[in-house]
Amino acid sequence: MITQPRYDLWIFQSLRRIMRAVDLYSAKLSSNYEITSPQLICLLTLKDDGPLTTSALAKLVHLGNSTVVGILDRLEKRDLIRRERGREDRRLVLVSITDQGEELVARAPSPLQDQLAKALLRLPAEEQATIANALDRVVRLMEVPDFQAAPMLESGPIDLPPDEGADEGDKR
Repeated sequence: MITQPRYDLWIFQSLRRIMRAVDLYSAKLSSNYEITSPQLICLLTLKDDGPLTTSALAKLVHLGNSTVVGILDRLEKRDLIRRERGREDRRLVLVSITDQGEELVARAPSPLQDQLAKALLRLPAEEQATIANALDRVVRLMEVPDFQAAPMLESGPIDLPPDEGADEGDKR
């Protein structure tokens, strides 16, 4: 009897191995360059696309706003980024990379694990695109769709179905 492979287990184990490799590389990056992978990704994004608002940066790096605020706080303490109020709209705060941040980015390695980055460069562009597309597909399969709230059509009290929301002693 031929049994079908447990693709779910195989995929899970592969994802765990990827996460472990990312964690190890991030620790190496932190140890050697005193910067974490998420911090480096934020700096690289600010270098390429900045200045940006915190929410725009968070969207580009696929992290939550509160996570990015913490990252920016740490980068600002090291003078790697600066926050400035908008000239036209003072409520707007733009984040940009400093000269020190640019220097760090110039000497830091790729945020992608060294071994993987080098191996990818040896592959034909089509194979690199295939890998990128497959990983993107996995991400899309894992993402929770945006919550779509129904519009409020009526105002006033909410009528609950019988027995919902009533305590046992409640005799409406």
